[in-house]
Amino acid sequence: MQMWPGRPYPLGATYDGTGTNFALFSEVAQRVELCLIAPDGTETRVDLTEVDAFVWHGYLPAISPGQRYGFRVHGPYDPARGHRCNPNKLLLDPYAKAIDGQIDGDPSLYSYQFGAPDERNDQDSAAHTMTSVVISPYFDWGNDRPPQHQYHESVVYEAHVRGLTMQHPAVPDELRGTYSGLAHPAVIEHLTSLGVTAVELMPVHQFVNDPSLVEKGLSNYWGYNTIGFFAPHNGYSAFSQAGQQVQEFKAMVKALHQADIEVILDVVYNHTAEGNHLGPTLSFRGIDNANYYRLVDEDQAHYFDTTGTGNSLLMRSPHVLQLIMDSLRYWVTEMHVDGFRFDLAATLARQFHEVDRLSAFFDLVHQDPVVSQVKLIAEPWDIGEGGYQVGGFPPLWSEWNGKYRDAVRDFWRGEPSTLGEFASRLSGSSDLYEHTGRRPIASVNFVTAHDGFTLEDLVSYNEKHNEANGEGNADGESHNRSWNCGVEGPTKDKRVRGLRARQRRNFLVTLLLSQGIPMLAHGDELGRSQRGNNNVYCQDGPISWIDWDLDEDKTALLEFTRRVVRLRQDHPVFRRRRFFAGQAEHGGESDLRDIAWLSPDGQHMRDDAWGADHARAVMVFLNGDAIVEPDERGQDIVDDSFLVLFNGQPHGVTFRIPGKEYGEAWTAALDTDEQVEPGTSVPADADLELAEKSVVVLTRAPRTAAPTASGIGAVASASREAAKVAKRPAPTAETRPKRRTTRPRPSA
Repeated sequence: MQMWPGRPYPLGATYDGTGTNFALFSEVAQRVELCLIAPDGTETRVDLTEVDAFVWHGYLPAISPGQRYGFRVHGPYDPARGHRCNPNKLLLDPYAKAIDGQIDGDPSLYSYQFGAPDERNDQDSAAHTMTSVVISPYFDWGNDRPPQHQYHESVVYEAHVRGLTMQHPAVPDELRGTYSGLAHPAVIEHLTSLGVTAVELMPVHQFVNDPSLVEKGLSNYWGYNTIGFFAPHNGYSAFSQAGQQVQEFKAMVKALHQADIEVILDVVYNHTAEGNHLGPTLSFRGIDNANYYRLVDEDQAHYFDTTGTGNSLLMRSPHVLQLIMDSLRYWVTEMHVDGFRFDLAATLARQFHEVDRLSAFFDLVHQDPVVSQVKLIAEPWDIGEGGYQVGGFPPLWSEWNGKYRDAVRDFWRGEPSTLGEFASRLSGSSDLYEHTGRRPIASVNFVTAHDGFTLEDLVSYNEKHNEANGEGNADGESHNRSWNCGVEGPTKDKRVRGLRARQRRNFLVTLLLSQGIPMLAHGDELGRSQRGNNNVYCQDGPISWIDWDLDEDKTALLEFTRRVVRLRQDHPVFRRRRFFAGQAEHGGESDLRDIAWLSPDGQHMRDDAWGADHARAVMVFLNGDAIVEPDERGQDIVDDSFLVLFNGQPHGVTFRIPGKEYGEAWTAALDTDEQVEPGTSVPADADLELAEKSVVVLTRAPRTAAPTASGIGAVASASREAAKVAKRPAPTAETRPKRRTTRPRPSA
């Protein structure tokens, strides 16, 4: 076969219309064979003889899209020194734009003998592994443009490509669970009617479905097990032709953009699917193990693991950093995605041992003209020492705010002394972000996510019920901050069911009316339950899929969620771009008088009230007249003012509406107990009875001038005390969020 010298860049397989250039980095390699795989599985090997700066490359005329290929790398096999080359293993291209097939768990995938891990295994893995695929880079994007949603306007919807669509009655059977299914008009209509501005897709990079799970009748459903950082996962494609998943993914993005919905990808750059020293040799390990993975300094046969999955990528390696940045740019420029959520992002900041917000990774992201312009969201923890970094990421980044989740759950389940932190989280968590010059958009607020209970289960179970996972209910988080409202699991008790329904609405109102970026977990608006399983990473079935068969209660919950989202969208007072001026960090009372915290008697909260064990009820006044942020045209924004009443007590509480200086009369907008009808007028100084565990939202029209009554706008001394309560020590090992179980470690 004729081989031309080709080019060392770009890495991977690049089709130019007449042929394909192949380029692979390996510093340790002594010889590299490009292996072309025919449809019948036969293999043609061609040596890549050109080497520039450790990049092995060559150009093959007439090689076109759809061609399957892999590499065989000849070099040292010396695990004690960190080298694991073995030409008997067919290896994936780290830059493959598409990948065909799945692994099957055959012993040939491993470079050691089962039962004798010190003995080398030279069985050929070609018949049992995945192959890379040459793709066509051409696609008719038409007039596709990214939606122009400002960060503070965002409502993020975390979704699983398969789980979102597998049971949707309007999606044809052959499209369910696929990119095409997600792009179906019925699914998009649900998202737009809900008010979603962005879908955050759980991993769609090509991942490995663990054979150990498949043997048990399970699967790696979540997908936090990446092996291809440029390839859309082939299991989510409706088409069987190799490489077609790329075109299908692009069509999905185009359809979502046409509906004005952004696409954010949950990306896993902290580790790969090759696992620990007992894992398979699929790609990086056999290409240049010591350049890609962080090894234990004293024993390079083992991997330094801060992810809980067996390995961590070497974040001080320029080749790893290049891989990540090339991947991010590719998904923005070629696949048109609008942002990324970085799984276990603290690991990406470990250039050496500690988490360093000045690490090379952040430097590269911040100076990159492409990546720095999209939405960047960190999961700000890993399981390593010092890994809990909520509030510790640099400007430009938003973070999953785990402290928000914990504080809101604790307040609504009735934990004592939680009111101060609840108030801080509701107002944007300035204690976490403002000192580094960040704004409320730094906080991605969430109550539930893929990892843990659904909203329905959060109010229905005290304990996890993960027996179906086959791990003796030992997997998953045990401290869920949940409350079953008196009965564990399903019940016909009308009182319990009514309380649970109210609690669901309480969580939704709190989340969607908090400052920051709200994130909904898919199906929470529909009452989705996982039957108490808080770790469905391995459950690809009805327990993890959305049930679109809605009864009266689920339909009512959906409509309620839509109403609250619309309220947020219609009123900038709930989605400010800056923190309230009345925060304690600003030195007390502000001339803007933009916020006030009031006790149920209508008076300002006293300093000693914030930390009181019994304090579980509060009013917050949001002054719409005091929003002086300019809009896109430079005009100052004025909005309605709101009075939001929170009763977290286990009994009814009478609230005294504050005096006329706040508003002569208020109009009811929402009541999670559904007793105060929307549109009901409530005069100043009136008493309003709130049911146990409920929220009432009142509103009034803007005034022509800002109020002048003393104390209306500032949190003042009461806010100072609330901020003190909120500033708690960093979680210990016992309280730190636990790493989900993403994949069992392979055993010999």
